Amino acid sequence: MNDLKDFIPTRQSLLSRLKDWNDQESWKVFFDTYWKLIYTAALKAGLNDAEAQDVVQETVLSVLKSMPTFEYDSKKGSFKGWLLRLTNWRITDQMRKRERNPEFKISETDFSTDIEALEALAPSVPMELESIWEEEWERNLLEAATERVKKKVDSKQYQIFDLHVLKDWPVIKVSRFLKINPGKVYLAKHRIGKLIAREIEILQTKPL
Repeated sequence: MNDLKDFIPTRQSLLSRLKDWNDQESWKVFFDTYWKLIYTAALKAGLNDAEAQDVVQETVLSVLKSMPTFEYDSKKGSFKGWLLRLTNWRITDQMRKRERNPEFKISETDFSTDIEALEALAPSVPMELESIWEEEWERNLLEAATERVKKKVDSKQYQIFDLHVLKDWPVIKVSRFLKINPGKVYLAKHRIGKLIAREIEILQTKPL
């Protein structure tokens, strides 16, 4: 499935659409694509479930508020890096709340749509969190592509793929459990695997 680290599902076309707060479909695509990435990164950074959920909500709200004036310029940095810094900012805020530390407080005016300004103002991203973000970004790509394919294919075909590929059941076990010919297991694996690979390619290179 090629080089997943270059995956940026929020290409300029989607960023432009997100500027319209009334475009509910674009915001749903954005949330569905990113919420788990942000949530998991927050958990692995040391937050609990409730705190991680707050990080997701606050980060997405920050993106929403930034979008009307956001101008994407790849020369200044990636959206991936910008989102990481927003997430790190919110994680830091949750840590501050937990420790009741008044020295670091985030206001809505602290957020900038200028990536260079954000680099200068934001607390530095710990290497550990950056490593987590890279790992989760790649995992998130695969999960997002798989979820999109799941909605497009026959439910029985996906069940076969899920049991054999995702749950790692042997072909014979899937065949007996679903009472199907083993050949259908291999066929579902090939077809859906190919669709997922194609979906990843679309997410990497094509407008949503």
